[in-house]
Amino acid sequence: METPANLRDDAFAGTAEAYLRFRPPYPRALLGDLVTRAAPAAGGTLVDLACGPGRIALDLAGAFGTVLAIDLEPQMVAVGQREAARRAIGNVTWRVGRAEEAQIAPGSVDLITIGEAFHRLDQTAITAKALAWLKPGGCLATMGMGGPLAGGEAWKAIVGSVARTWMPAGWAQGAAGAEIGPGASGRVLRRAGFAVFESPDFEAAHDWSFDEVVGYLHSTSVCSLRALGEGAAAFEAALRAALGEGPFHEAQTAGYTLGRKPR
Repeated sequence: METPANLRDDAFAGTAEAYLRFRPPYPRALLGDLVTRAAPAAGGTLVDLACGPGRIALDLAGAFGTVLAIDLEPQMVAVGQREAARRAIGNVTWRVGRAEEAQIAPGSVDLITIGEAFHRLDQTAITAKALAWLKPGGCLATMGMGGPLAGGEAWKAIVGSVARTWMPAGWAQGAAGAEIGPGASGRVLRRAGFAVFESPDFEAAHDWSFDEVVGYLHSTSVCSLRALGEGAAAFEAALRAALGEGPFHEAQTAGYTLGRKPR
């Protein structure tokens, strides 16, 4: 069976700049709560899987002695390295590769994070590897937040309708065998043997301009410039006609599911 275009290895080719620029950061309150609950050792190790341009790794780097950031897309890693240099963050090691094939010393990691990518991974393989990589009591956190394609605001329904019209045929919501939807991460982590905590929602108001909405969509695997191809300009014109110029208000929510390895 052919892999859907949005799940192929090169699905995010060409999106790294848009990803860095237009994806909002996770709320500081969420990140602080995550670190407090995970309680890494002083000078501990963070591994950020499917890291993109370092959206989580760079914001959490100050709480760890060492950080390993891994992504399948070379451009994501290159943009992340550049952003780390711009922010003078020097404790992140970057690696291009598949998360499921990462080689990490057993019992060496305090916290593993996966931001908005758990549905794209081999969840059984990743959770098994995470149990081996983590120290006793160490944690795996899957994270997610809203955006123009998620939520109940009326303007998002317009964005979703237009986007689905232009998305390439045959796109899939998750990798073969992946659990998706509310509570999915918790179920997967419990089956793997983790003790699970599901955070409350962390809320923040966010206003989007039309250009920021388009930029966010171009950071996705289904509405990137590459995925849209020659239809990119027509897609933007159709979205502008349907949506208007904004601003568009979002009651943004973010959260995480934490699995703790038994001690």
